[in-house]
Amino acid sequence: MTAMKDEIIAALKKIYDPEIPVNIWDMGLIYDIDVGADAVVIRMTFTSPTCPMMEELLEQVRVAAQQVAGDVPVRVDLVWDPPWDLSKMSDAARIELDLTNAGW
Repeated sequence: MTAMKDEIIAALKKIYDPEIPVNIWDMGLIYDIDVGADAVVIRMTFTSPTCPMMEELLEQVRVAAQQVAGDVPVRVDLVWDPPWDLSKMSDAARIELDLTNAGW
């Protein structure tokens, strides 16, 4: 199961919000990936509940994970708790967005 999770993460690293030059994984938008024998469940959030690309990005995540999971169904759950903040970003994302002096 760990190999599949790693492959899903690699696939998610190819998905970018068109407004931010960082992939959704490094942005910290993916909170959890649960790979089970019966399903893959991804918990994700957005930087804002008014994101105009929300539906499209949710579908991109589902499709990318489904391509890895094959016959195992994939579900993407949108969550708002805990709320996203800059601390959830990877160091690489902070460097890319020049946020290294933001105290994180």
